[in-house]
Amino acid sequence: MDREERLRRREEARRRTLRQRRLVAAAVLGVAVLGIAVAGTALMGGNGGEAAAGERELPRGGTEILPRNRVVAFYGAPQSEELGALGIGRPSQAAKRLDRQARAYRKGGKPILPAFELIATVANDSPGSHGRYSTRQDPKTIGRYLRAARRHRALLVLDIQPGRSGFMTEARVLRRWVEQPDVSLALDPEWKMGPNQVPGEQIGSTTAAEVNAVARWMSRIVKDEGLPQKLLVVHRFTKSMIRNEHALKKHAGIAMTINIDGFGTQAQKIAKYKEFTRDFKARLNGFKLFYKEDTNLMRPGRVLRLKPRPDFVVYE
Repeated sequence: MDREERLRRREEARRRTLRQRRLVAAAVLGVAVLGIAVAGTALMGGNGGEAAAGERELPRGGTEILPRNRVVAFYGAPQSEELGALGIGRPSQAAKRLDRQARAYRKGGKPILPAFELIATVANDSPGSHGRYSTRQDPKTIGRYLRAARRHRALLVLDIQPGRSGFMTEARVLRRWVEQPDVSLALDPEWKMGPNQVPGEQIGSTTAAEVNAVARWMSRIVKDEGLPQKLLVVHRFTKSMIRNEHALKKHAGIAMTINIDGFGTQAQKIAKYKEFTRDFKARLNGFKLFYKEDTNLMRPGRVLRLKPRPDFVVYE
């Protein structure tokens, strides 16, 4: 077994451990929202802070997110610190920490636009009452994070870990939020399961066709509602996580960004970023960092020396 294969297996073993921790945290979420009807009146009635008529600019001005800005985000959910940095403390506390982290990226030559990447659909290792192997975040929680994001002039990005549900199914549930000018989406194919798969036991994947379907749907909303550009972040840490990747298409009003995920040493992360961006120099690219799992966490200056320079940087 060569060194590269040993490193790959080591990362996968660590990843499995992390997934199990997340699933325990997700089970807490399932208990917390048990009995809450997230469709119908609860979804429509959650106070997310509707944008007033005419407020069709981004939180820090303009209508283009990328490549005009560099987005720096925190990822997570409030049910457990194991779900990521965004869930540590109150949303206002997370926003202040994010502002401090994002400041270091100002040297990259672009305005910085901070973002909350809130897990809106959390994968579970049990089917739940609907058999989806995922739990939808309480709309009141989404509203709370949207209000906090607006107070700090940040984007809200709603992340989907669908389990056995579909990305399009879960995106439609979030339509009320996507119609807001400062709310975008992220897809997490690691947690997209087949009909006989269970989150945490297998690594999921998606297809270019599934991603394109969500992008087209978002693009129609942007056009119909006269909204500024939206992010569509797609996380991936294996080559096969987005099947038929070359078939991904551009859609009006959508900044589709492929975020290079995965933890490890600096050398491992840099090598993976180079591998996954080699054939896509003109594409929008993201880079994920893990406060707990990365070995010798990369400093912002080193992240900004990556080629191509990331458009989107997210911390978990």
